[in-house]
Amino acid sequence: CLITLKKSKMKTTKLFSSWVFGILLFAFSINANANNVQITGTTVVGSNITFDIAWNNSWNASVAPTNWDAVWVFIKYQDCNTKLWSHVNLNVAGHSTLSPLQVDTVNDNKGVFIRRSAVGGGNISATSVTLSMNLPAGTYNFKVFGIEMVNVPQGAFQLGDGLSDFKFNSITIDAVAQANGLTQAQLETSYAMALPNTFPMGFNAFYCMKYEISQEQYSDFLNTLTFTQQKNHVVTDPISAAGSYAMYTGFQYRNGLSIVTPGFNGAIPAIFGCDATTGTPNGINDGQNIAMNNIGYLDLSAYLDWSALRPMTELEFEKTCRGPEARIVGAFPWGSTDITAASSSLLNNAFLASETSSTTVNNGMCVYNTANVGTTFGPLRVGALATGASGRLSSGAAYYGAMDMGGNLWERVIGAYNAGSSAFNGTLGDGELTSTGFSNAATWPTTDSNIVGGRGGEYIGAAALVRTSDRTYIVNGLSGRQFTYGGRGVR
Repeated sequence: CLITLKKSKMKTTKLFSSWVFGILLFAFSINANANNVQITGTTVVGSNITFDIAWNNSWNASVAPTNWDAVWVFIKYQDCNTKLWSHVNLNVAGHSTLSPLQVDTVNDNKGVFIRRSAVGGGNISATSVTLSMNLPAGTYNFKVFGIEMVNVPQGAFQLGDGLSDFKFNSITIDAVAQANGLTQAQLETSYAMALPNTFPMGFNAFYCMKYEISQEQYSDFLNTLTFTQQKNHVVTDPISAAGSYAMYTGFQYRNGLSIVTPGFNGAIPAIFGCDATTGTPNGINDGQNIAMNNIGYLDLSAYLDWSALRPMTELEFEKTCRGPEARIVGAFPWGSTDITAASSSLLNNAFLASETSSTTVNNGMCVYNTANVGTTFGPLRVGALATGASGRLSSGAAYYGAMDMGGNLWERVIGAYNAGSSAFNGTLGDGELTSTGFSNAATWPTTDSNIVGGRGGEYIGAAALVRTSDRTYIVNGLSGRQFTYGGRGVR
C-alpha cells in the first residue's frame, strides 16, 4: 500500500513503513500555509502519530482582544484494501507536545487544537506533537491536516448598528439571551424569526477559521473523496482530461483548481491540484492560497462536516467582527467606517504564497468594488492584506484576528430570517460524509434557501454590503455556486 505524492513548497510529504501491532502505516501531511502552517516529519509508532508543527504570527494575548490563535489538527486514514478514507477518532488522553505549545482536546475526539501555552506572540518554530489514535488493527495510510483558527471567548456583545440594510435591532446578546432564546420582536419584527436557546448566538465561546477556505484546502478535501463524492463538489466531471479546470471551463476568476490525474470509470477518484499558471500543477505560483470561490452552501457544508467543524451563524459573524466593543453606526468588521479598496488587478507577487495588494495601505483595507478585468478578476490570497507590521485597521482584520470577514468572498452563514433556521443547534461535523459526498449532520440545512445567506460582502460588491451588520443577502439569500461565494467554518 504505497502512495506517492509530488512535493511542492505548499505541501510536505513523507512516506515510511512500520509494522506495529499488525498495522502497516504510511503517513504524510497536507496543509495550506496562509501563515505558513507546516506539518512535517510525520511518523507512526503503534497508535501514536508524531509530527512537527510550525506557523507564523501566532499569539496568546493577555490584553484586548484577550484571545489566542490555534491550529485545528485532524487526521484522515485510508484503508489500503478498500482505498477509502475515513476520519480518525483520537483517544481521550495520551497526547503531548513541547514548549511553547499545548494540546487542547475536544469532547468528540475528532481532532485537537494546538496553541501557545503562555502569553506571547511571534512565529512558532517546528515543535513536536504526538497524538494518540483510536483505530482497529489494519493497513492504513494517514494524512494530517491543519486549519488556522482564532479563539472567540465567551462574552456579551452588541448586535445591529442602526444603519445597515435589514439590520437587527440594536440589542445586546448576553447570557440571558442565550439561556432563554430571543423573540422575533427582540431581533427584528419584519426580517427575523424567533430563535430558541439551542441556536448558537455567539455568547458562548467558539473558534472561527482565521481565513476563508483556500484553493489548496479544497483540493486536499477532494483528494480524500470517492469519485462519486468528488463529482458533486466540482463543476467539471472528474473523468475529464488532466489539466482541465475543475470549477470553470477554463482559468477564470483566479480559480486554478484543476484535475492533475483524471478519475477512471466512475470508480477511481481523480487527483486535484492547483494550476493558476497553466502547465505543471502545484508549482510555487499556482495560487494555492487564493480564497476558494464558486462553492455553494452544499460544497461548504460538506467541507465543514469533513473537517469536523460546522457553519457559523450570522450572530456569531457579528460577534467575531465586533467583539465586545460598542457598536459604531455603519462600521465595517475592522471597527471603523473607513474603507480602502484593494483589488486583484493591483498585486505584488501574484499567485505566490507572498501575494499582497500593491494598493497604498490605508485604514480599512478591503477587497471590494473590483472591476472586471478578465483573468485577474477574482479573490485574493487569504489574509493578503495583513503584514507582520500591520494593525487591525491597516489589515482590515476583525476584532479577534479573523481576516477577510469583510470583502473578498461572501461568508455563508446560517441566517435568522427563515423559520427553518431555528432547527440549527450547532451540531459539529463528524468527519464523515454521505456516500454521495454531502454533509450528514442532522440539524444543518440541506438546501441553500434563505436559511443560509451571505454576510461581509464580496470583491465586486459595494461598500455598504461589507458593513458588519448588513443583512441584505440574508433576506435576499444566496443560492447555488457563484464566483463570489466562499466561506469558512467554526467550532
